Amino acid sequence: MNQPLRRAACATFALVAGVFAATHAGIAAAKTTLTVYTAWEVEVMRPYAEAFQKANPDIEIKYVRDSTGVVTAKLMAEKANPQADVIAGLAASSLELIKQEGMLMPYSPKGFDQLTRAYSDKETPPSWIGEDVWGATVCFNTVEAQKHNLPKPTSWEDLTKPIYKGMIVMPNPATSGTGFLDVTAWLQMFGKDGGWKYMDALDNNIVKYTHSGSKPCRDAGSGEYPIGISFEFNAHRTKSAGAPIDLVFPKEGLGYDIEAAGIMKTTKKLDAAKKYMDWLASKEANEMYAKDWAIVAYPGVAKKLDTIPANYQQMLVKNDFTEIARSREQVLTEWQKRYGAKSEKK
Repeated sequence: MNQPLRRAACATFALVAGVFAATHAGIAAAKTTLTVYTAWEVEVMRPYAEAFQKANPDIEIKYVRDSTGVVTAKLMAEKANPQADVIAGLAASSLELIKQEGMLMPYSPKGFDQLTRAYSDKETPPSWIGEDVWGATVCFNTVEAQKHNLPKPTSWEDLTKPIYKGMIVMPNPATSGTGFLDVTAWLQMFGKDGGWKYMDALDNNIVKYTHSGSKPCRDAGSGEYPIGISFEFNAHRTKSAGAPIDLVFPKEGLGYDIEAAGIMKTTKKLDAAKKYMDWLASKEANEMYAKDWAIVAYPGVAKKLDTIPANYQQMLVKNDFTEIARSREQVLTEWQKRYGAKSEKK
């Protein structure tokens, strides 16, 4: 990562991320505290922490959270002196990058052989394990669309049509894992040259690039903009809360990433970190993930969500997380050069 971006990301993290400590009354100060870096939304991290601590009352989880790109930049900046014990709820593409930097400790959690193998690090023992899959979705506000006489898009190509000029928001891939999975998917689906040509055309219709992957769907849900490129978890929640949006799954295919977890090699709390990884890989934890995610790592646990198509899993592109991690800096540098001027100020 280039130095200006790294410094900016870390400064932003320090100013706005804060720390979420999930505690129970009666947990003594002497108990082990694990520092967990995460990109989980606050509303989902809380029940996860509470469930883990109920099963492990001698361990306290202290979350430090921000969007995926900011957490990834912070981890890279701290390489010489890591502050986290565990990473959880962060994109597999980021975990793979951290692994390539030699910062993760390989570990097979209890019950790992029960998980879908394709959703974790391909090496044995794995340096990171998958929790759930999140994929691209377009949030389309039907009320605002009617006001502007906008047809409902069905494809990524549709979003480049002149009728959508000034109507679309999407996440910045440098700070948002959702934005990054979109960019990497387009480069895979359309080829390197075709992918950048597509993004050039899409940029003509983009109002701004947001820092988080959930904000475009929230903006679409509130009617601020008719179309937000986001992800299915947030889109499902936004629609379920009553927002007048349709979820569009573009027919060319969907970018995706995996929420994943791994132990930092430098942790001084290895026993507690292993217990946390064991819980993250458990059926109980996967049942919690399945309340919001259409695909989780434990087979047979996920339930059909009424807003997600039956062939959702088949629509996902074929990701090579090793190559995605290797090309990350080059892709983000090129993206920033072309489109960074429209990035939302933070």
